[in-house]
Amino acid sequence: MTKEEIEKTITAFKDAAIRSKNAGFDVIEIHAAHGYLINEFLSPLSNHRTDEYGGSSEKRYRFLREIIDQIRSVWDGPLFVRISAHDYAEGGMTPEDYIEMARWMKTQEVDLIDVSSGAVVPARIDAFPGYQVPYAELLRKEADIPTGAVGLITSAVQAEEILKNGRADMILLARELLRDPYWPYRAAKELDVEMEVPKQYDRGWVF
Repeated sequence: MTKEEIEKTITAFKDAAIRSKNAGFDVIEIHAAHGYLINEFLSPLSNHRTDEYGGSSEKRYRFLREIIDQIRSVWDGPLFVRISAHDYAEGGMTPEDYIEMARWMKTQEVDLIDVSSGAVVPARIDAFPGYQVPYAELLRKEADIPTGAVGLITSAVQAEEILKNGRADMILLARELLRDPYWPYRAAKELDVEMEVPKQYDRGWVF
């Protein structure tokens, strides 16, 4: 990308935030993970630039920094950033590398980091239930910023353990909700949590 293209892209993020605000959205999440454009700037495996947007971690972070600043200039609501905390490849980003960037995000008034991993380069990932939770736990502790945990979190008890033990501040579900759109209702029942639902759902559960 040329510098002019970078500036246009940053402005496009700002414009998108304005549209989100006008449309009545409650939260904005910047997707800086999974090999998409921002992730390509953050990881040294994909960022080989030699200008002010490449090289040191601070320079690789600059693109995201400027996006956050522009969004914050027009958006005062909750702002999340999704990251790939581990590249799973030699010379790539690790959760420890992201501690510094997480601290920078906190100073920019990012409210929560959604901690995923992988996909900037092909890699073998040992995926097991909760395999990404330690990354969220590390950033929460070391950067003192709220985090969201993701990745093969499938049961209510598993999700509750993560929250109650202070390993993350939020559980974010994706594929599990595609498999079971009633997951939140079942989880509330399993954990004996009162939940406001249409009367038909209560009748269906009880009777």
